[in-house]
Amino acid sequence: MAKTKTKIAYFCKNCGAEYPRWMGKCSACGEWNTIIEEVVSEKKQTWKPDKHGNSPQRISEVKYRKESRMNLRNSELNRVLGGGLVPGSLTLLGGEPGIGKSTLLLQVSLKLKGLKVLYVSGEESEQQIKMRADRIGIENDDCFILNETSLEAVFTQVKALSPDILVVDSIQTLQTSAVESSAGTISQIRETAGQLQRFAKESGTPVFIIGHITKDGSIAGPKILEHMVDTVLQFEGDRHHGYRLLRSLKNRFGSTAELGIYEMENSGMREVSNPSEILLLQRDEQTSGVAIAATMEGGRPMLIEVQALASSAVYGTPQRSATGFDIRRMNMLLAIIEKRAGFKLGQKDVFLNLAGGIRVDDPAIDLAVVAAVLSSNYDIAIDGKTCFAAEVGLSGEVRSVNFIDQRVNEAEKLGFNRIVVSKYNLKGLQSRQGKIKILAFSKLEDVFKAIFA
Repeated sequence: MAKTKTKIAYFCKNCGAEYPRWMGKCSACGEWNTIIEEVVSEKKQTWKPDKHGNSPQRISEVKYRKESRMNLRNSELNRVLGGGLVPGSLTLLGGEPGIGKSTLLLQVSLKLKGLKVLYVSGEESEQQIKMRADRIGIENDDCFILNETSLEAVFTQVKALSPDILVVDSIQTLQTSAVESSAGTISQIRETAGQLQRFAKESGTPVFIIGHITKDGSIAGPKILEHMVDTVLQFEGDRHHGYRLLRSLKNRFGSTAELGIYEMENSGMREVSNPSEILLLQRDEQTSGVAIAATMEGGRPMLIEVQALASSAVYGTPQRSATGFDIRRMNMLLAIIEKRAGFKLGQKDVFLNLAGGIRVDDPAIDLAVVAAVLSSNYDIAIDGKTCFAAEVGLSGEVRSVNFIDQRVNEAEKLGFNRIVVSKYNLKGLQSRQGKIKILAFSKLEDVFKAIFA
């Protein structure tokens, strides 16, 4: 019997770099106190590909064929993946505990009629998964459940079953005998992910793997894990609210700007086809400090409610707080209001919130933020049928934004009467015909006169 080679290695928890001895600072990523000791026993790899290698080809001789995508019967997940699941791809889904990662992938597995899915769980028993499946609803009789943490045993069942899709929940619970260390360590995560990648590429079977995240929001394990996979999806949201956001942080087969929205229900994840229904709060009467912004997430237009509260600072030092919006950008906008428009907010506490628990980085909501702050400061309500779509520059100019036609169409569809845009966006709206009135301005002062007249 061949002996395995055992050694002590030192790995960086942040990037996965290996060192022969302990060091205080990782020279690869520059982080301090991230290098840990592991006992590693190297053996042969578990997954053996059928072919031994490829021969080099001239790039002009390479034949291009369009990737056929698998329809997952889930429009939001298909959107984030770029139009469907690519065969042979490796997809990593990360998120906080209890956010709904396992529920989403189990729901997708149970809805895929005609496809054989192997759901490997190292965290839950078959009985626990069956309870959840009964609640969601079983539509796919070819969904197989395997409670296993050994990668060798998983591949044995994969060869016997030949599934169309493999789901692993989670990568931190999986371990292989190729590396002699406990599950969840850097060497185990790197080795199991590498073998799953080789399996996916050689067999053409798409693989979903679920990953835990650390307290700072990054996926647990070495950073190389995110480099190895084809797609990295982040499942986020407030656990106290029912809405979940699915973002693409990396996608080799599509755009990373797309966003999927779900609502957590007893029967699983409900797809939200119209995001504005959750981002616009219904009110019986108009209140100050509220403005509606037309934003874009990828190719999807959304209307969100911007809430602001401006009040006199009680303790001398003004407070600045923002939820769902960059606090530094909010401070910049407050400085623009004071310097360029002459409104004094230096001694005011300012609090900002984007309704629905969503986080937006689109600069097109700048004008809505400014309008909401001034509305709260002067206690003047903005017309509830007016929305905003413009960026604000440092000199106080109202700047144009992209996809203006989609933003205007979404606002009109939801019953808004007016939309405030930059006058430099009018070129893209000249041929447009509709009931919504377009107000175009180039300076903040003109916007304030029209809105707060």
